[in-house]
Amino acid sequence: MRLADLTNFLESWAPLSYQESYDNAGLITGNPNDEITGVLVSLDCIENVIQEAIEKKCNVIIAHHPIVFKGLKKITGKTYVERTIIQAIKNDIAIYAIHTNLDNIKGGVNFKIAEKLGLQNPRILAEKTDQLMKLTVFVPTPQTGPLLDALYAAGAGDIGNYSNCSFRTEGKGTFKANQQADPTIGKRGTYEEVNENRIEVIFPAHLKNKVLDGMREGHIYEEIAYYLSVLENPLQTVGSGIFGELEQELETMKFLQKVKENLKVSVIKYTDPIKSKIKKVAVCGGAGGFLLPNAIGQKADIFITADYKYHEYFDADGKIIIADIGHYESEQFTKELIRDEILKKFTTFATYLSEAKTNPINYLF
Repeated sequence: MRLADLTNFLESWAPLSYQESYDNAGLITGNPNDEITGVLVSLDCIENVIQEAIEKKCNVIIAHHPIVFKGLKKITGKTYVERTIIQAIKNDIAIYAIHTNLDNIKGGVNFKIAEKLGLQNPRILAEKTDQLMKLTVFVPTPQTGPLLDALYAAGAGDIGNYSNCSFRTEGKGTFKANQQADPTIGKRGTYEEVNENRIEVIFPAHLKNKVLDGMREGHIYEEIAYYLSVLENPLQTVGSGIFGELEQELETMKFLQKVKENLKVSVIKYTDPIKSKIKKVAVCGGAGGFLLPNAIGQKADIFITADYKYHEYFDADGKIIIADIGHYESEQFTKELIRDEILKKFTTFATYLSEAKTNPINYLF
């Protein structure tokens, strides 16, 4: 099994195009053609994680956080980032980061937190825009079915909980093939009119090449008339944070205790418990303060996230409870999420959860 097989699978699950502009997800070190001996899954990739990979005979580390986040101008071992990269390269260990792209997918990091908290009907809190495209293509009426089947197989036509979505209108297509053409219908030099369907399908932008390949395979024309449009519509399955409901509402302090236990949190920092009971919950793993307006807009009783600064707590403004559970704590189950997804697909190499301590914060009680 080559490294490329694994990274291609991960990128079909959490496409790199879904990462935020500041991020550095993807393959950081390693040769895509290298054979995999074992995979170590970690939240962070730092020096002790590299050492653990060496001991477990793993030559691939899948980490949530990219070890290289900003550009490196020198690699001399002066910082922990440089030392980690040097150690990985010396020992032929590939490092792959799956960060905000995994945060932003349905079933990703935040959905794992929702699962741990028992939230029902989790939905994305802030859907991404500019991630959808529309294909409009013209096809002879009898070939409409085969073309649509090819487009659906390539990933087009999914809208929310619905698949095989399309729109068609009937009309007349006209053309005149020149002497170099090899027309499927009609003859060279002859004006033709053909009963055609105009087909429209929507698809995620990262599938553009796959959808166009499907269109070419499913179409009978030598020259296909089509055009693409970029849509501003939000993509319902991609975005930041989630919100959902508890099966039964809980008293606020009992719910916070549940958060502490279920998410293995040592300390929770929270604002005034202005709500006596909790029913609707918003969540964002890691630093999610930018989603507070969305949480309030969804009328959540509480917003669970991390990395809040002192003055930012005032932004709760009597409208919601903010609960800061810590960055590491909010994302620690991401390792399980990645490991379980890999094991669904691959059984030809060992996959381990890292046991190395990577949380840089300690608490004194």
